Amino acid sequence: MTDLSQSAPALAERNADIAAFILRVSTGIWFLVHGLIKLLVFTPSGTAGYFQSIGLPGILGPLTMLAEILGGLALIAGIFTRQVALALAAVLLGAAWFGHGGAGFTFSNPGGGWEYPVLWAVTMVSLALLGDGAWSVGRRH
Repeated sequence: MTDLSQSAPALAERNADIAAFILRVSTGIWFLVHGLIKLLVFTPSGTAGYFQSIGLPGILGPLTMLAEILGGLALIAGIFTRQVALALAAVLLGAAWFGHGGAGFTFSNPGGGWEYPVLWAVTMVSLALLGDGAWSVGRRH
């Protein structure tokens, strides 16, 4: 008979690696796409204009776009996952507060409520706690 308690830590570590990989790649793709939409569809000047329209300095628009693109690529690769995830959580909380806060909780409200960006911020904090995972460029062996 095999003692399964011996394999529980290895299984937990493997599951954490799988979870980190899924979260890193999926959120990395979402951030990359979101940043590229700002770059290619809304344009840097249009993004800056939007940020100004909600009372923020216009320069934050292109900086957010850059953070989303570079952060998305870093997450996909698994480079500095903890730091990038925490930085992007801050970006998401800013979006929730400044971009969606006045629209209430539910994201389906006109103007989009703050629930969705806060959910993504919590997801990013969870990813920061998990770290790079096994299948990443930043993995220390």
